[in-house]
Amino acid sequence: MVHFIPVDNRKAGLIMVLAMLIIGFIDNYIAVIAKTASLWQFQIMRAGLALPILLIFSAFGLGVLKPIRWWAVYFRSFLTALSMLFYFGSLAFVTFADALAGLFTAPIFVLLISAFFLRQPIGPKRIIAVFIGFLGILLVLGNTADEFSFISLLPAIGGFFYACGSVATRQLCMGETTLSMLAALLIIQAIIGFMAIFCLSILGFDAPLGADGFILRTWVWEMSPFIWWVILQAVGAIIGVGLIFKAYQIGDASYVSIYEYSVFVFGPAFAWLLMDQPIAALQALGILCITFAGILIAFRSVST
Repeated sequence: MVHFIPVDNRKAGLIMVLAMLIIGFIDNYIAVIAKTASLWQFQIMRAGLALPILLIFSAFGLGVLKPIRWWAVYFRSFLTALSMLFYFGSLAFVTFADALAGLFTAPIFVLLISAFFLRQPIGPKRIIAVFIGFLGILLVLGNTADEFSFISLLPAIGGFFYACGSVATRQLCMGETTLSMLAALLIIQAIIGFMAIFCLSILGFDAPLGADGFILRTWVWEMSPFIWWVILQAVGAIIGVGLIFKAYQIGDASYVSIYEYSVFVFGPAFAWLLMDQPIAALQALGILCITFAGILIAFRSVST
């Protein structure tokens, strides 16, 4: 018997705002973790802490861990894992607002992938949204023009791979459970972490001290400076992502997605309060452009 869940957009919107509040808080602490830990170790530990929670959820009948199409779920998870790799890695070097702005270019890239590779019509208003979104990217990058480097592009690269993962989810993973896709993502992230630590150990890079060494470090045995922050991040991520999935389950996707942009309020606000990260005027204008583009794309999705 198929159980239909009634649509409740108001409740879904509130749930999404709560999810963004949690994620906007916990992701700020990746910058703290980056000072003493390794990106790869962080991913392994995060997966090791979160996967048992998913097993408990599955044992209590809250979802199925086994995918219907293994290759599709793990291909999608690989793309999403790459996006998180660039996003998490960037948080050691750029402000939280910049990292969010880059990641939230994903709807723009989804539109471009849909138009050029899936041959789906997008219409003039969505084309305008793409130009506004890329103007936002330029404004955010222009805020750090004096210090521009490849690092500055990491969040936007993360946004591109997140878009690829979103398209793969829609095209290949219909009918798959939330639990199976989340578990696959964590497993892929852990595998990437182990492979990176193995390669870096062989190459023998000398990792700099502080956050600059986040990407080049291997395994750090002295975990006391960051273990509790990793636990906070892992548990918070499970709760936050679970709320996101719940919101999309009970609300219209195009409506609910608009509320994801509330993270642009919570994330930078926590970054300012907890990490003393101010937001420049040019940066704020760029974020507004990206937010407007994403909401315009979402509204056009509702109307079509």
